Amino acid sequence: MAFTTTNGRTQSALADINITPLVDVILVLLIIFMVTAPVLQSGIDVSVPKTRTVREITEERLVITINKEQRVFLGNDPVNINEIAAKLRQKIRDPRNQFIFVRADENVPFGAFATVMDAVKQSGITNVSIVTQPLEQHGGKR
Repeated sequence: MAFTTTNGRTQSALADINITPLVDVILVLLIIFMVTAPVLQSGIDVSVPKTRTVREITEERLVITINKEQRVFLGNDPVNINEIAAKLRQKIRDPRNQFIFVRADENVPFGAFATVMDAVKQSGITNVSIVTQPLEQHGGKR
């Protein structure tokens, strides 16, 4: 943008915005979110059992977690064990095509695990996977 002054000279206006500080701030925020995002996803501490076959969770799915104190969580929200079926029915539109993952601490008694599985079946979900960790191979021994 140019304009002429009263003495006949042509001058240009300083109308350009310097975006370098903006880009710097955006990059710093991006780095902060990249560092904190994995921490936010691992909300509940559970030591899952180790097995030979492990199926990786590649999609965002509903996860029911039972920690070592036998507290039950739907996603990251604590839920009463007697209300699991009702909460699942609220969240799910089509239970026949819904997949759900159950993460249970390896020290949880089978009775608590069976109660949660029964509640999942009562909600109409039939596709249930149990989350485990792979066995660590040491020196080729099995």
